[in-house]
Amino acid sequence: MIQNDTAEGSSWLFDDTRVDFIIEIATHPILRVVTSMTRTEAADATSDLPLRIAEAKVRLLMLAQESADLPALLREAIATIRSAMATERAQVACAVAGNWTTVVESGGGQMPPDDLLGDALDRQRCVSRADWIAIPLGDPRQNEVLAIRGAAKGSAASISEAMRLELSGVLASAIALVRERQRAARRIERLDAILAIAGQWNQLRETEPLLAAMAKAACRLIGADRASIFLWDRHTRTLVGKPALGVKGGELRVPESAGVVGQVFQTGEARRVSRGEGAREINRQVDQQQGYRTDSLLCVPLVGRHGQRFGAFELINKLAGDFTEEDQTALVELAAHAAVALENTRERESLVRAQQQIADQGAAGVELIGNSPAITALESTVRRVADTELAVLVLGENGTGKEVVARLIHYQSRRRGQPFIAVNCAAIAETLLESELFGHEKGAFTDAHEARAGKFELAAGGTLFLDEIGELSLAGQAKLLRVLEEKIVVRVGGSLPIHTDARVVAATNRNLAEMVRDRQFREDLYFRLNVVSLELPPLRQRGEDVLQLANHFLEQFAAKIGREVPQFTAAARQRLLSHTWPGNVRELRNLMERLAYLSPEPEIDALDLAFILSPREQGAALVAADLALADATDRFQSEYIRQAIERAGGNMSDAAERLGLHRSNLYRKMRLLGMSASDL
Repeated sequence: MIQNDTAEGSSWLFDDTRVDFIIEIATHPILRVVTSMTRTEAADATSDLPLRIAEAKVRLLMLAQESADLPALLREAIATIRSAMATERAQVACAVAGNWTTVVESGGGQMPPDDLLGDALDRQRCVSRADWIAIPLGDPRQNEVLAIRGAAKGSAASISEAMRLELSGVLASAIALVRERQRAARRIERLDAILAIAGQWNQLRETEPLLAAMAKAACRLIGADRASIFLWDRHTRTLVGKPALGVKGGELRVPESAGVVGQVFQTGEARRVSRGEGAREINRQVDQQQGYRTDSLLCVPLVGRHGQRFGAFELINKLAGDFTEEDQTALVELAAHAAVALENTRERESLVRAQQQIADQGAAGVELIGNSPAITALESTVRRVADTELAVLVLGENGTGKEVVARLIHYQSRRRGQPFIAVNCAAIAETLLESELFGHEKGAFTDAHEARAGKFELAAGGTLFLDEIGELSLAGQAKLLRVLEEKIVVRVGGSLPIHTDARVVAATNRNLAEMVRDRQFREDLYFRLNVVSLELPPLRQRGEDVLQLANHFLEQFAAKIGREVPQFTAAARQRLLSHTWPGNVRELRNLMERLAYLSPEPEIDALDLAFILSPREQGAALVAADLALADATDRFQSEYIRQAIERAGGNMSDAAERLGLHRSNLYRKMRLLGMSASDL
């Protein structure tokens, strides 16, 4: 296209290089505006007006393609229209809150009458009055009107209403195209901002900081004064706003159906309340409580991943103007990310609480009972080494509580929230050892029907307790040493190295030092495991810890079956202290369990403890193996009393003393067992 300057003015002519471009613009699917001249215009050869109008339309389309923003388009467009129509003045006016303002103008002279502009807008058609022409532009919601006044000689009368409407239509389409482009650019910017914000939210691990970040981000992104995220409290049937920015205490509670927020939550539909409109819908009670006035409001629902509504996202008082449809779209998109982040964070918090509760329950059930010097020193050592990464070797006889010490180390460390995995090495066949500890892949051997993680993987981040470590074969010891040194396991049948950071606590009742000398245990593994060694004393060396442990176990079992805790007589306590406890704490625990279930009396006497004698002790009574436990207990006690009386030569007082009973108590016990003196 080239410009042709003449004495009568300038006009735009087509050149061959722009024809395809003009056709492309003229047939653009968004504009849908025909830019070629009408038949009437082409037939009118007496005037250059039709050509100027056609050139102006093409010029407007080109401006729509080239303009970066709407003001730039309007400045060029209004000058083009005024030149094409040879008018004295041309302007675009817009009605804002009932008042007309000039958006852009070209030429001088007076302003168009407001009633003329309003008439054109209301009727949505071209309106003429005196020397003014008013034409509505495009979308009625924009409230924009093109106003033209006066014309050069012979021009105004020659411009048909069809020409005016077509030219204004091209202008409206050009405006719409630029607005759409700007809207798309703003949307891209907002989406970028929303994605950046969502990325920051996903790094937060607690609900309260997340809610505060959401409120601040929404105010900053959309330009609002205050924001609140309301979460539904099912139990109280209220919506809890946290945080309510600007509200004292940062929390706001409203009934689940109150105000605009309640409507949005109930219906699931977004709401906008503009200044001066819908004021009666705003919950003024909240304004009165907070000393604040809500003029405009935007609220959208919070919807979970399964479609359930669990709250609402509210913005109050747009900083400039009212909340727009674009603001609503942006908040809906922001709320979608907020809902996901909130659900993830709340689920994470729930899992953390559950994990912490499980860890606390586990820790509460693990304790060393006793005040003997050996136990006091052991507890002190456990506290010092628990939160380190040192390897620990626990030594002691069977039944002394080696696993209890290992669990105590675990629960007093920072690993307490992670798994505690116990493995009895003596119970694993050598052929399955590697699979149990390191795992295997599907098809690794005949019965490997699916892949399975080993104990080292399961204990990742936590503690792996290897009990009876002295029972491992030399081949198993070599494989274990490699894992402890490299912190890498490879599943049987696999090739992928898997990192493990499980802390290993080992235990044994055997003398590993002697086994090393006899070449039954690898020396390098021994030193790798024996960084810190803890030795548990046998129960027979713990003095009155026996009584504390007995009472502790008896209370546990009595509470379990819902009975009063029976008390030990002085004779029973003495009998407990005098026993050698070859089975250690495990033997004592089993005894207290039997007493809790089988001893109906409120007191436990020495005679009730008669069956604590181990089979290795002389004088142990034997009963038939096919009796019920209660019958066997009665049979044993009857036989034991009969033997005591026989050893006393029939002297009941002497027999009672031997049994640790008063004479009256002996007779009472005999009656309970169905025994009589005549039967002896």
